[in-house]
Amino acid sequence: MNQTPAIELRNITKQFGSITANKDVSMTVNHGEILSILGENGSGKTTLMNMISGIYFPDKGEILIDGEEVVIRSPKDAFEHKIGMIHQHFKLVDVFSAAENIVLGIEDGKKFVMKNYVEEIKKISESYGFELDPSKKIYEMSVSEKQTVEIIKVLFRGADILILDEPTAVLTPQETRKLFAILRKMREAGKTIIIITHKLHEVLSLSDRVTVLRKGEYIGTVNTSETTEAELTEMMVGKKVSLNIKRSEPKNVSPRLTVKDISCMNRDGIKLLDDVSFTANSGEILGIAGIAGSGQRELLEAIAGLQHIDSGSIIYKNPKTGTEEELKGKTPRQIRELGVRLAFVPEDRLGMGLVGNMDIVDNMMLRSYRKGKSVFLERKAPKNLADDIVERLEVVTPGVETPVRKLSGGNVQKVLVGREIASSPKLLMVAYPVRGLDINSAYMIYNLLNEQKEKGTAVIFVGEDLDVLLELCDRIVVIGGGKISGTVDATKATKEEIGYLMTKSSSEDMAEIGGGINE
Repeated sequence: MNQTPAIELRNITKQFGSITANKDVSMTVNHGEILSILGENGSGKTTLMNMISGIYFPDKGEILIDGEEVVIRSPKDAFEHKIGMIHQHFKLVDVFSAAENIVLGIEDGKKFVMKNYVEEIKKISESYGFELDPSKKIYEMSVSEKQTVEIIKVLFRGADILILDEPTAVLTPQETRKLFAILRKMREAGKTIIIITHKLHEVLSLSDRVTVLRKGEYIGTVNTSETTEAELTEMMVGKKVSLNIKRSEPKNVSPRLTVKDISCMNRDGIKLLDDVSFTANSGEILGIAGIAGSGQRELLEAIAGLQHIDSGSIIYKNPKTGTEEELKGKTPRQIRELGVRLAFVPEDRLGMGLVGNMDIVDNMMLRSYRKGKSVFLERKAPKNLADDIVERLEVVTPGVETPVRKLSGGNVQKVLVGREIASSPKLLMVAYPVRGLDINSAYMIYNLLNEQKEKGTAVIFVGEDLDVLLELCDRIVVIGGGKISGTVDATKATKEEIGYLMTKSSSEDMAEIGGGINE
């Protein structure tokens, strides 16, 4: 094996105004290894990788490829040094085929003959074990197929060093295993692979070494075989962190929300939800699992009055009066007045729930301004709440008067989830509440949700990490293609069972697997 590092960084520094994203980072990446990059939100992982791939240019420091200093000012420069990055959000043209996306922008001096390029794409696919139909349109593909196109796209351009940003974020366990098998084949073929991920168990199962960043600075690199999740977490946050999700036994369980046969369509007449039925109980965390885009968002929005429902009913049992309320046809405000709280944290965190130009205190007031008894808004209680959330969830901000848009995505997420939990809901719905959060912050949120459960709240948790769903939830409803494909007991089910259900769309298929599945 080549003893010269594939990549060497020397004292790399990058600033954005007064914010230092990376400070004097020095590290190496060896030929033919899988290196994981770990760190909390804002630790500078993606910024550092963006400098290697040509998206950003360092303010100070040197980048060496195979022992020689290079200047990388653009992704094109990076490709000339055989470096390619697969971003978490894919850069593909939906109406083009896989092959058209892969060859888009290629300037190899050859006569353009698509048939020849397709043959080359097939050879790459076969050599590493990819499954790809070059003629298939991107809009017809699953998430894992789109990811395959992105990986082949950089391999087609001759990349020997691949950088993957959160590659398993929305993959099923089966898809993750396939990807890992392919990455190991690529390593055997001499490729160098760098992975940014939050999933420590994946780091330990896949990578050869792990590099840890904290607050933009290099902390250290360890051999994966010689470390543990607890040690890596301590390196990331600078202190010991408990990695146990405290799932308490459900108590005084009773139906809080009954969803029965709800269906809805989009403007094109395509069903988004198809006869969905389930029950969410008080004192319980109900998980919702499914491949991205399977109807999770529409389901929560339907319950919250944000999505029109064509048929079915949503019955909420009021714990104060014992009466049953039909939520279908009610406005979001009417639903909230019944004690139903929706903490929906989509990819566009500022698109729902928070106003970017308002500070943290004002965003707290969005939940309480109607309660004012005069024309003047009362700010003391919202400020106290803002201070409490900043302290309890360790929100990184200059102060509670800072506009939310100036916070990092992870800190925006903490503010939104913290505010919703603080409103003492009787039904709390959270979608991807820890997406983009570092492990320390994520466990804070998990424990807060468990506290809500212990107070008798019915919690509906939409998540993408099956390990977390199995550890945190009491029951898990699996949705696929807008239909419920099964409900499992989270204390008995396995990731494989849930992954199987995620890829199924009809109840007939459920008979093929046993275990803890209940129709």
